Amino acid sequence: MKVYIIDDHALFRNGLVSLLSSRNISAKAASSPEQGLEEIPNLLIDIILLDLRMPSMSGLEVLKALKESNEQTPVVILTTSTDDNDLRDCLKYGAQGYLLKDMDPDELVDSLNEVATGSIIVTKDMTHVLVKVLKNELTNSKSSFELLTKREKEVACQISSGHSNKVIAKELGISDGTVKLHVKSILKKLLLSSRVEVAVMVTENGCCK
Repeated sequence: MKVYIIDDHALFRNGLVSLLSSRNISAKAASSPEQGLEEIPNLLIDIILLDLRMPSMSGLEVLKALKESNEQTPVVILTTSTDDNDLRDCLKYGAQGYLLKDMDPDELVDSLNEVATGSIIVTKDMTHVLVKVLKNELTNSKSSFELLTKREKEVACQISSGHSNKVIAKELGISDGTVKLHVKSILKKLLLSSRVEVAVMVTENGCCK
């Protein structure tokens, strides 16, 4: 696994690189968001670990920039913030994980392995927040689910199980590219911004029962 870290705190950044390296995970780091956004398009990486609070550019702004550039690498927020709104906003703009910096190192590694297989990971201390912070935004989407085609519904249900595009393609017997097109259509029809919102909406409203 290859991980790319964006964090402005040198002590934490260097310590995290050493920690991941000791677990046989290749780790490279940027000391600023600007450096990260410049380097990422030219790197072959599996996960981006992103700090939320940085002076020149926030993690949320970095997420938005990555989304606008159509970056496909999963982004995991690694932060000290337990604020509900931070979690909501990060997931809304496409983060595939939200973890806290004080978590156990082995749990961090396990979480990264899960993200690499397509799972959506939220720190245990905040899992109870997930439905609460998104519920108001998703309740109006249930009726829109019926606007989806049969195949789009199948893809949405696979997303709700935390499956990656590759797994969905294999399960449904279609190509990765076709899955991406379906995901794009699903987001547009449901007026949602991320796979996480699709997963929560489908699960909360029991659309796949």
